[in-house]
Amino acid sequence: MPMVRRNSDNSDGGAACWALVGPTASGKSEVAIEIGLRRSVEVVSVDSMQLYRGLDIGTAKPSAAQRASVPHHMIDVLEPWQRCDVALFCRMARAAIKEIRRRGKRALLVGGSPMYLKALIWGLMGGPGRDAELRRRLRAQAAEQGPARLHELLAGVDPEAAGRIHPNDVQRLVRALEFWQLSGRPISADREQFAGRAELSYVMVGLRRERERLYGRINARVDMMMRQGLLDEVKGIRGRLGPQSSQAVGYKDLVAYLDGQMELGEAVEQIKRKTRRYARRQLTWLRHFPRLQWVDAAPSESAAELALRCLALLEAP
Repeated sequence: MPMVRRNSDNSDGGAACWALVGPTASGKSEVAIEIGLRRSVEVVSVDSMQLYRGLDIGTAKPSAAQRASVPHHMIDVLEPWQRCDVALFCRMARAAIKEIRRRGKRALLVGGSPMYLKALIWGLMGGPGRDAELRRRLRAQAAEQGPARLHELLAGVDPEAAGRIHPNDVQRLVRALEFWQLSGRPISADREQFAGRAELSYVMVGLRRERERLYGRINARVDMMMRQGLLDEVKGIRGRLGPQSSQAVGYKDLVAYLDGQMELGEAVEQIKRKTRRYARRQLTWLRHFPRLQWVDAAPSESAAELALRCLALLEAP
């Protein structure tokens, strides 16, 4: 096996964090627990929706028993109506990492929100802020002409970003066009930041599964969430959802069902379809992460077995 060069940057003044990444439903949470039972680590969740209290089933939060066995951070830290941008997430996560180190333990970053993880390790991108009026105009254009029109406009100025943003993802299309209009440069230039010096020292492994098996796990997990009471969870929290939390896959779709916009079966199939699409986007993002070492999970491997394989890479000299 070729030698893997470690990230030796120690600009954060401490031992390297470990990071366990991968697409949704790849089994990260279970493997993280097994790592935590074997090593002196505490988990820092890097998930943009597990931040919110009350969004439990649909975000696949670790269970109370799992969180009791291995300490977790960055879960249930905000009310569902509150906003969390990347800067706020990074401030809170870095404070958690500092406390973990103060206790003589190692932070294990676990999650599938690559943009948050990227900002946490490499720092925030020096891009433009937000322009409420510009956003309003772009959303109005999407409503009148369809999201495909925004995608067409983005393809003309930033074909790389257009290639990785789904034509119906209005939120990301609006941000990419806003970035271009306010800064005069493509949002895809963000990827160049990976070439710079990391602000947080790290060793990273990724958990990966064969595509059709991953999709099967996604479909089965959505069915399980429905059996566990996801619809009742959405009913109970829908009045408290804010602009950000209301976009969570599953919650948005079931709210649409409750509003009479679609049948329940259609909403469930839409959740599965969106989740599969999200997994593809996660993998596209993660391919650009430097020094990421992949662990390809076999169908028969247990979380404990996968944890040992991940630890062999995380602890390699």
